[in-house]
Amino acid sequence: MGARTRTVDVTCAIAQALDVVGDWWSLLVLRDVARGLHRFEELRTELSVSRKVLTERLRKLVDHGVLERRRYSEHPPRYEYVLTPLGRGALPILAALQDWGDRWLLGDGTIAATTAPGSAEAQRVHGLIGTRIPALAHLEPVAPQRFTVLYCYPGTQLPDADQIPGGAGCTLESCTYRDRLAEFAAYGAAVRGVSTQRSAELAAFAAAQRIQFPLLSDANLELAMALRLPTFRAAGTVRLKRLTLVVDADRTVRRVLYPVPDVTGSVADALRLVRDLAG
Repeated sequence: MGARTRTVDVTCAIAQALDVVGDWWSLLVLRDVARGLHRFEELRTELSVSRKVLTERLRKLVDHGVLERRRYSEHPPRYEYVLTPLGRGALPILAALQDWGDRWLLGDGTIAATTAPGSAEAQRVHGLIGTRIPALAHLEPVAPQRFTVLYCYPGTQLPDADQIPGGAGCTLESCTYRDRLAEFAAYGAAVRGVSTQRSAELAAFAAAQRIQFPLLSDANLELAMALRLPTFRAAGTVRLKRLTLVVDADRTVRRVLYPVPDVTGSVADALRLVRDLAG
């Protein structure tokens, strides 16, 4: 990791972190690289930023070890930018900023595992239709089948789930998918559940409930930040809000269910979406 450029507050971790990623453009570059935009022109187009500013921010993030610069073309030489382990370690910063913005700036301050239909948060999630899920370092959410139904949920055994709007029903949702799995398979669809619980917790739950499809751990928030999925914080942990994506084999999001007011009804809704896509 590169040397710090400032000497003030050398014992303050907040000050040192802000020295690396604390300005507007650096955070947005980090956000978009996490979303799968790796090349200079992709980033410049998405951010509507000058070449000079983008060049400076990319150089700084590379110098500090947050991004790695990789050559993808020899003639002419061209480079792309990918997250390093240090960069992936900064994803919770983005999640915290997004959660704070969704809750306090775009919302009313309520802790919730859902949102109101038509909210800015819901519009952002529905805006995923037509976008591709990028390759992730530690998580593969897309199955080889024609479609993948990827349902995100806060986590089983969530403390005080009944007190959090949209928080209750995680076990019921997974078990309903379990019981209807053959119906999804009949339309060429695989099912994947994803939460921020640890892999060991997910494995224990799957064994106890006889879940026969993968339950994936996004504890590192790679998928959450790749798609800017809404999160909330409960029991000291960042949790995914409840939503469902239908993704095709090309990794493109084809349909979205969000918000999800009824966990068992959402399974029926997801099956209907898959049936319609299958034609």
